[in-house]
Amino acid sequence: MPTPPHDPGRTPTRLQGRATWLVSRAYARSSGLLAAAFETHGAGLRSYHYRLLAALEEWGPASQADLGRSTGIDRSDVTAALTELESRELVERSVDPDHKRRNIVTITAAGLALLVDLDKVIAGVQDEFLAPLTAAQRRQFLDLAARLA
Repeated sequence: MPTPPHDPGRTPTRLQGRATWLVSRAYARSSGLLAAAFETHGAGLRSYHYRLLAALEEWGPASQADLGRSTGIDRSDVTAALTELESRELVERSVDPDHKRRNIVTITAAGLALLVDLDKVIAGVQDEFLAPLTAAQRRQFLDLAARLA
């Protein structure tokens, strides 16, 4: 019996070889894997929380605006995410002595410890996402994706 044309598992032929379609499908798969992993192991956090913690750990204390720009997260979303991280004592915010209207954000020891734990979660997601590829294909994929990003 033929597959019904409205089967959600099928892709129209004209989309199958389109890079933009394939990238969007890969993005949807990777987002689903990340969301599931963070749901299970991320203590209620999301990947943008991880991104903020990673930026603070690598680049040091920063203003909320600078964090938004450097991580590609909208300013209002940064504020909400930092409020969540601060309520869990993973970051601290303090008034910038040079600019009283600006907050400087610093990662805490608890934030660093959680970041290390989440690194393991992220590594597992990377392995699961790239599982269909050989080691050489993984390196090639990462190189090509970096060029497109």
